[in-house]
Amino acid sequence: MTPTDISESEDLVYGTFAPVSWSEAERRYRELASTAQVVVRAVAKAMDFDRETYQQRVHSDVIETARQAIFAESLEVHVADSETFDSWRRAYTHDVHIAGGDTVGNVAWHVSEPAQTAVAATFENEPEAAVGTVRRMAFNRLYRERLTGEPL
Repeated sequence: MTPTDISESEDLVYGTFAPVSWSEAERRYRELASTAQVVVRAVAKAMDFDRETYQQRVHSDVIETARQAIFAESLEVHVADSETFDSWRRAYTHDVHIAGGDTVGNVAWHVSEPAQTAVAATFENEPEAAVGTVRRMAFNRLYRERLTGEPL
């Protein structure tokens, strides 16, 4: 997709998870623990880690990082031109943290109902990169402390 593919009033959606409560986000995060462990094991196997190497290199923090990444990558992110975003933002009654410039033509954003906050990133050419940026921002700013107990 190129920026010219994002037309006025079009709102593309990436991802499927938009928790409406902290309990829903916490449940999803708990459920991803076993998925993260399976993913890490499969990656270690693909990298030809033997049992000793696996035990030396794969600690709980590695699996936790995988769980955080899987959670973040599933978050719903909207992508639209700046006019569509501005219209949405005028109607949104909570805080919005925006990364990027004011003169850029497109915006990606995630709305966290439990945190009553949204995060956004402006972009010109790379919607997938902007979506990734927004997901990392969302996890780190809006979900990390509540889900992991770790401040940013």
